[in-house]
Amino acid sequence: MTKSAPERHILVINDAQEVLEVMKDLLEDEGYRVTIHSTAIRDLGRIKSIGPDLIVLDHLMGEEEYGWQMVQSIRLSRELATLPLVVCTAAAKMVQDLQGHLKAKCVTVVLKPFDIDDLLIAITASFAGNTTQESTN
Repeated sequence: MTKSAPERHILVINDAQEVLEVMKDLLEDEGYRVTIHSTAIRDLGRIKSIGPDLIVLDHLMGEEEYGWQMVQSIRLSRELATLPLVVCTAAAKMVQDLQGHLKAKCVTVVLKPFDIDDLLIAITASFAGNTTQESTN
């Protein structure tokens, strides 16, 4: 049984509080249940307890590539491996260098600054299993 938008739960991870607040408002307006987290989650048990249907995360948190590390950890986890992931980042050069790896791991990328519609399209496509590289300016 496929979940409808109001039943779907999105976890947003970003180190910028203003980004978290904007994404929470935007996604809740679209009918999603949203949990925000201001730092990278290193304990996958925490992600499992939150129980998201999809994760939107930044590639860089602070000066570190915690987003990429989380992608790798999630994809190696038996319970979380198929969880849809959307990386929303301004680190265009870094994600370009990782493009092959991200595509192989079925991760959708939305570049900041992003158009709201592009983010929503990426989320919808990720829920549908259609992961593609989104490029926005």
